[in-house]
Amino acid sequence: MTKELTYNYLEDFVNEIRAKGRYIFSLSEVKKEFQLSDQAIKKSLSRLKSKHRIARIGKGFYAIITPEYASFGMLPPHLFIDDMMKELNKKYYVGVLSAAALYGAGHQQPMEYFVITEKPALRDIEIKKLKINFLTKKEWFSEDIVEKKTDAGYIQVSSPELTALDLFYYPQFGLNRVSTILLELAEEMKASALIKTARIYPQTAALQRLGYLLDRAMQEDKLSEALFKVLQTKKYYSVALASDKDRNGETDSKWKVIVNTTIEADL
Repeated sequence: MTKELTYNYLEDFVNEIRAKGRYIFSLSEVKKEFQLSDQAIKKSLSRLKSKHRIARIGKGFYAIITPEYASFGMLPPHLFIDDMMKELNKKYYVGVLSAAALYGAGHQQPMEYFVITEKPALRDIEIKKLKINFLTKKEWFSEDIVEKKTDAGYIQVSSPELTALDLFYYPQFGLNRVSTILLELAEEMKASALIKTARIYPQTAALQRLGYLLDRAMQEDKLSEALFKVLQTKKYYSVALASDKDRNGETDSKWKVIVNTTIEADL
């Protein structure tokens, strides 16, 4: 049953969505709620966008801009990412730099957000000054994901241990930046949890690089020895510390890491 329409029908609909504690709605919801032509709905959406009440986030989704974020013109992703992923029926977690920031690591928080999803990959979203990067992974285990409370409910976030390993699984962040984050993230990591996560982690090279840095650069003995115990149960081969550089350098015999770069963490 459709509602009786008024000129401000869509604004009323948006207010109802917010009253339920949500910050996002989909185009399919609007079409289901109101039996109108695509052109009529498009016109109403355009009117709300021009009033800075909503902003388009990806194909078929709109964020409701509340007064405190009006000057920015966009909401922080933690207010809508969970609803968006549920609507898309996709498993996800907030990871790498964004997860580290939630644990207080990485004081230079970029205007970027990182979300790991299952395949197929989603297209990255760029709105205003914000970019949401979607990375993919074949699988992960629920034990490595924690729920973080937000004003909109909860979001799925990688544990500190999974976050640390993922920073080496995805090579695009740079070792100096990753090392800086690790100095703070290590305070949140536990050796027992790291053992469990490392045992089922899909990439041995990430264990080696993380272990090398925790051991040789940070003197985090408990964490590094936990990783080394796991490595001893696996077959592992020489890997370059910096995967984007030539494999020139001495090999650390314990971790089988070719030290082909100098680490300069910056706190």
